[in-house]
Amino acid sequence: MPKMKTNKGAAKRFKKLGNGKLKARSAYTSHILTSKTTKRKRNLRKSRVLTGADAKRAQVLIPY
Repeated sequence: MPKMKTNKGAAKRFKKLGNGKLKARSAYTSHILTSKTTKRKRNLRKSRVLTGADAKRAQVLIPY
């Protein structure tokens, strides 16, 4: 059986943590920032841990 291929687009967006969970950047940070509050923009700088269906879908794309 050949090795599974990693989806390179997903590999650049998600990182695997030591416990097997996936870390991702927050969405809504790239444009139309004038209408967002400073507090909201500050909180969007933090990375997120994927949960639920999102985590399962990303896990398939990054097998290793």
